[in-house]
Amino acid sequence: MLATVPMPRLELSLSPLSGPFAHADNKHDGPMRWTADHVRAIGTAAIAVTPQIRADDFSRVSPDFDLWDAWPIQEPGGLPAVLPDGSTLWMALAAPHFPDPDERHAHARIHLLNRSDEAWVDLGPAMPDGFSPGSREWSGSAVLDGERSEVSLYFTAAGRRGEAELTFEQRIFGARASLDLTGPRPRLIGWRDLAEIVERDPAYYMTSDEGRGSVGTIKAFRDPAFFVDPADGASYIFFAGSAAHSASDYNGVVGAARADAKAPAGWRTLAPLVSADGLNNELERPHVIVKGNLYYLFWSTQSHVFDAAGPAGPTGLYGVVGESIAGPWRPINGSGLVFANPPEAPQQAYSWLVLPDLRVVSFVDDWGSGSERRFGATFAPMLRLVLNGDTARLDE
Repeated sequence: MLATVPMPRLELSLSPLSGPFAHADNKHDGPMRWTADHVRAIGTAAIAVTPQIRADDFSRVSPDFDLWDAWPIQEPGGLPAVLPDGSTLWMALAAPHFPDPDERHAHARIHLLNRSDEAWVDLGPAMPDGFSPGSREWSGSAVLDGERSEVSLYFTAAGRRGEAELTFEQRIFGARASLDLTGPRPRLIGWRDLAEIVERDPAYYMTSDEGRGSVGTIKAFRDPAFFVDPADGASYIFFAGSAAHSASDYNGVVGAARADAKAPAGWRTLAPLVSADGLNNELERPHVIVKGNLYYLFWSTQSHVFDAAGPAGPTGLYGVVGESIAGPWRPINGSGLVFANPPEAPQQAYSWLVLPDLRVVSFVDDWGSGSERRFGATFAPMLRLVLNGDTARLDE
């Protein structure tokens, strides 16, 4: 059962931030400010809570690898691309199992997976050894071209290949590969055109290696999500960033880059679309879908990355809604919270990805109740959203 907690509604007004965030390419006065007032409104609204995940609700994809953040190889419109046999291809971060699940981030590789009849098969690393420029690979997105023969991958290169000590520098790269369906299993072959496609603009985004190395304090320039705007055919990449020139350690933003063509070259870095400066450190895996005449921008965040001096929201999926990429953006449900993990298992799932058909994909994180940490390391049960204007709820 889905649960809600009914409470009085709080009406809020938005005040866009002007100043260094303004940018001609954005065609707006600055990012939408996601503020402490919005988060306080969570406590006065009807909070959608996901069902608690039980042991028989999920199964591991691989006995050898832990899996987490996942995304499909998508059509340009965002839906998973369907292969001739009816299956779909996905990518997910993977690492060998460690007693401390946080260790996985230092060993992450992007794996290719095949999904058929709701069964998952791990096909191994998507890119060959030595191709990626980072010491590990973090989240991204991938799109199949119109000829259905070539895949473009947009991903985060964390650190640098061969570094003696792991760093938290993050760079956004693009690369292409050919899709080979001639063998018993799909493959990505002939990797090429590796390039850093989104350059950090220091007017808007701080360097990603300025934060501390502990979980929740790392600064962001990562998680590229590809999107084609149906209004004009322009391509966008949305990413998690950290605001430049901030006086707060909690300065997460949703960044963007735009290309008039779908080729990896020609991306222009834009000013942030959403700012949580002074509120929250990480607006992770931001992505956009269009329903009706409205654009919905979603991100995931965790309770422990809110500023301890202010209000903290639950670990959950958050978002804003507007009439265009340029905004103006308004918090979904008045507060920004779409849904949260249940109170009895507040960290049970994470890294939600909303598909254009409103299915929601995530991974099983610290599931179950009690003090013992249990890392699920696989796909969580799929959810489904219902969107109605500025409101969103879970489909029962």
